[in-house]
Amino acid sequence: MIDVFGKAILDFQKGNYSEDIITYSSLDEEDVIPVPYLFRGFKEMPKLEQEALKLCKGTVLDVGCGAGSHSLYLQEKGYEVTALDYSKGATETCKLRGVQSVVYTDIYNFKGLKFDTLLLLMNGIGIVGQLANTTKFFEHIKTLMNPGAQVLLDSSDIIYMFEEDEDGGVWVPNTGSYYGEIEFQMQYKDQKSDSFYWLYLDFNTLEMAAEANGFGCKLVRNGEHYDYLAKLWLE
Repeated sequence: MIDVFGKAILDFQKGNYSEDIITYSSLDEEDVIPVPYLFRGFKEMPKLEQEALKLCKGTVLDVGCGAGSHSLYLQEKGYEVTALDYSKGATETCKLRGVQSVVYTDIYNFKGLKFDTLLLLMNGIGIVGQLANTTKFFEHIKTLMNPGAQVLLDSSDIIYMFEEDEDGGVWVPNTGSYYGEIEFQMQYKDQKSDSFYWLYLDFNTLEMAAEANGFGCKLVRNGEHYDYLAKLWLE
């Protein structure tokens, strides 16, 4: 698999920034991920991310760490944090930026360690891909949690991206799948990634999936645009 995301951030880290990441989605929208934004400091982070970082406790696993901005902030605050990503370029970038504990692996292949906080930011639950995979995901993260551990994650309800009808209802195409399952492809310079699914979960669906798998779930805060921060724990 071509590590488009990792190549872009590693280029930026090494001073070779010239282009941003372009994303193509099944919503027929072309969008841009500005690479410098992935290197933001605490003050530039959205309030939801700031709140999540303040709520961290004990040992932290930063799942889908990207360029490592959250891990670096926590490390500077004295937390014992492990940055995990399935992008080789991302994990190399984290090391170059000074993150002390970095793991290059898929979350499902990560075993044997337990943490007090699992952190999944920038729509971190997206790694689940499709709603049908939530049970597999929840069952696995149970094995990574110390007694009393918490999961902090943010996501968005993308219902706003669909057309409203005259009665104020929303017209969602009947594809047979959950409307938050979006297929993406990334491009950086002349390279394109394979297509992959990324999951956007509205809070009610997250809460139902969490409770069905033995987790408590609480809405911590709503963001500025259909996004939210949630806290989960094992009942």
